[in-house]
Amino acid sequence: MDKRERIVRRIAQELRDGDYVNLGIGMPTLVANYVPPGVDITLHSENGMLGVGPYPLESEIDPDLVNAGKEIVTELPGTSYCSSADSFAMVRGGHIDMTVLGALEVDEEGNLANWMVPGKMMKGMGGAMDLVAGAKRVIIAMEHTTKDGGHKVLKTCVLPLTGTKVVNMIVSELAVIEVTPKGLVLREIASDTTVDAVRKATGATLHVDGEPARF
Repeated sequence: MDKRERIVRRIAQELRDGDYVNLGIGMPTLVANYVPPGVDITLHSENGMLGVGPYPLESEIDPDLVNAGKEIVTELPGTSYCSSADSFAMVRGGHIDMTVLGALEVDEEGNLANWMVPGKMMKGMGGAMDLVAGAKRVIIAMEHTTKDGGHKVLKTCVLPLTGTKVVNMIVSELAVIEVTPKGLVLREIASDTTVDAVRKATGATLHVDGEPARF
């Protein structure tokens, strides 16, 4: 199992029957492939599609059906369409139960930076700022460190913030970390790592209550 699959499989376990869920561009979209049996969720896309279906087979491709990441998708029975303004009203009105987003940095207070790196070209901020402010639960899907081994879970974010005190849980290939009023609590670790290894890969204080579960 590669890193990305491990992360999205674990996040899928957080889905609850009846949830309205928004999956961010990139790795978070893969969560939809691992929805647990018996769990029925409705996927929301910022561009105005409620009830997003799976990626199409070659014979099912409809170029007019795209998600917010410009990926071709399918529709499910009961799918509805609206303007992007109405779609964002769903987010801003607190009607999205959970959003899964990637991150550049997350810190001890649950602050999130995921929309830009100063000096680098960017396509736009997307819907992340609205999602983290409006969704009832925010889960971050990310690799635990940068490509060169630098920390992404920090005491304080350095990059421009997407939202302050908005993250509820971080899931990486190494750990499941919950953001609590007392700080970051290590809830689970991967089956092939150790608490010490997770601490070393983390640039913030991790609280450990007993022996973390394995995933």
